[in-house]
Amino acid sequence: MRSLFVHRDGNTRREEKVDPAWLAPDAPEAFWLNIDTPTAQDRELLLNVFHFHELAVEDAMASRHHPKVEGYEGFLYLILHGVGGQKSDTPKEEEEFETRDIDFFLGRNYLVTVHTTPSPSIEAEQVVCARHPDVLGEGPAALMHRIIDNLVDRYRPTVDAFEECLSELEEDVFKRPQRNPMRAILTLKAEVNVLRRVALPQRDAIGRLARREFPEISDKMAYRFRDVYDHLVRITDEAGFFQDRVTGLIDAYLSSQSNRMNQVMKVLTVISTIFMPLTVLTSMYGMNVTLPHLPGGADAQFWWIFGMMLAITGVMLWVFRRLDWL
Repeated sequence: MRSLFVHRDGNTRREEKVDPAWLAPDAPEAFWLNIDTPTAQDRELLLNVFHFHELAVEDAMASRHHPKVEGYEGFLYLILHGVGGQKSDTPKEEEEFETRDIDFFLGRNYLVTVHTTPSPSIEAEQVVCARHPDVLGEGPAALMHRIIDNLVDRYRPTVDAFEECLSELEEDVFKRPQRNPMRAILTLKAEVNVLRRVALPQRDAIGRLARREFPEISDKMAYRFRDVYDHLVRITDEAGFFQDRVTGLIDAYLSSQSNRMNQVMKVLTVISTIFMPLTVLTSMYGMNVTLPHLPGGADAQFWWIFGMMLAITGVMLWVFRRLDWL
């Protein structure tokens, strides 16, 4: 599905198809073509009308590609990732965090965006572009900056959700050790790894735009991309902090479980040790042989044995306490 906005003579309107005359070196029009779920016809359009490089078109037709920026003769090719349009911004245990790539082709007077899944950032800018002619009138580079800025801003709710989820898991580990949050921790770790793996190359790509390495990006636009670059730097730093916290959380959980197991084993060992002499005593008096009788009649023998068992138990507990084993 295609959507096309053309700016001419101070007005922005929708068109049905691209006029090759708009691609002339002196064409006064500025236009934005958005391709949602590209088809074979869209591939032919990119190759035969825009004359984009075949490798760039192949990358744009792919459903998943790592963020990068490349300069070609006459246009700039950029791949960035946004938060998946079909997903909630809040990561849940049963819902995997994913990102979706958007391909940008930036030329002198045009911007072409290609994506295989719905993009909230592009949908929002389409609404703005239809209502305000000056958005596209400012130039395709400015429009690309608006889309990218919106795309990066949408990472913030997800990063905040990771922070909240991590705080809850830390509380479970330290305050409720009887629960087993290992599955949730490993799920969060995988999602943080995805965020870091995408944010790092994305930061580098925007950094190249901010450093004015490409003629399609003017000095004025480079300053705007610096602000986006700063946001991505914070996101990548936070992703690194999350990674360290999750690793530390796993170590803390395993350590707490080991300590808890040691406590349980210590109690069981003390109980077993106490019962060892008691078992010997009861076994001796349970044998079918004559043993010395304790003072008193036959009815007093049980209480003597019971008292001896209590005395042995008390002495052993006192010794364990003195040795700091309890």
